[in-house]
Amino acid sequence: MTIDYEAAQRVIAAVLAEATGRGLAMAVAVTDPAGDPVATARMDGANAVALRLAVDKAYTAVAFGAPSHRWAEATAPGGADWGMANAAGGRILVLAGGLPIQAGGAGGTVIGAVGVSGAAPPVDLACAEAGCAALDDD
Repeated sequence: MTIDYEAAQRVIAAVLAEATGRGLAMAVAVTDPAGDPVATARMDGANAVALRLAVDKAYTAVAFGAPSHRWAEATAPGGADWGMANAAGGRILVLAGGLPIQAGGAGGTVIGAVGVSGAAPPVDLACAEAGCAALDDD
């Protein structure tokens, strides 16, 4: 199973609505289970690097089937997974804002991921959560 383009667009629309409501310019990426982008968007005024970060946050979330920030402590110097952030050509990004998208909600099969970047980590995460919530009825 994989997220389709229509569902990816719903996730993006929800993220952009959340960002707009907060008065922010963000970037968002939705990937398939392989971490390849299905759809992306960068709002006018979003930082130039925001889209690349959003793609890598989504890649990290789908690669591990867990939120991208879950690995922050373990990958810090001296952590059990120190150096992991350099894996996969440097695409592992352990900042908040990447969430796996699961069929049928939490506990379901991972069908893709969403990554959001452009604000403080808690805001990126909140916007990603809004994107996932757009699929809650699926």
